[in-house]
Amino acid sequence: MMKKATFLLLLLLRIHICFAQVNHHSCIINADSSSKKETLRTRFSFNQLYIPSFLIFSGIALNGSGPEAIKNEIVEERNEHWPKFNTQVDNYLQFTPILIAYGLDAFGIKSQTDIVNRTAILIKGELCMMASVSLLKHYTHIQRPDYSNYNSFPSGHTAQAFAAATFLNEEYKRTFKWMPYVSYGIATSVGVLRMANNKHYISDVLVGAGIGILSMKLSYWTHQYKWNKKGKAIKPPL
Repeated sequence: MMKKATFLLLLLLRIHICFAQVNHHSCIINADSSSKKETLRTRFSFNQLYIPSFLIFSGIALNGSGPEAIKNEIVEERNEHWPKFNTQVDNYLQFTPILIAYGLDAFGIKSQTDIVNRTAILIKGELCMMASVSLLKHYTHIQRPDYSNYNSFPSGHTAQAFAAATFLNEEYKRTFKWMPYVSYGIATSVGVLRMANNKHYISDVLVGAGIGILSMKLSYWTHQYKWNKKGKAIKPPL
């Protein structure tokens, strides 16, 4: 059953990568007439809602409390085969995409957005993600599978990882075609490790992933680029 859970997460990752590649041109070019530079802006499209919505609704659907619920069966399989598994890697891996994004920029590989607007987008996305996760944890009050506390639903680590992955992907998917695989691969690893550590059910992980993606996307869609007002927005050529 644990293998099935991992397969499901990897399948969802692959689907999301496909959508990320399809949405490669979902942007607006901001042409600055004075500096002759262009800034690509991520714009809203309904098909970008499909995957995070599917993740969230799938997580809610799998959040049953009965002993035969899929989420409980996965925990039973984990406890039977890997009862002593424990790692702290996920505590650090969740932030890795952000470090990669700023690291690439520091080494001269320019991102989609200038550093000031990029940082503002990141902060807004992070605040939106953390507020959503905190509210849900408080009001759902679901016990973790290891019985440590009642902050199980949704997974904050997974939400953070997918928010960071979305940030990295938006900034570098046009420079590196393989970036969706790296960014969302890291995020999916965090989700799998949260279940392997017995800290979360699969329902927590799926909802956390959806919240993370949607929060960061929302930050990009609504950002006004106040520090780069000289240019005018034009649509990219087909």
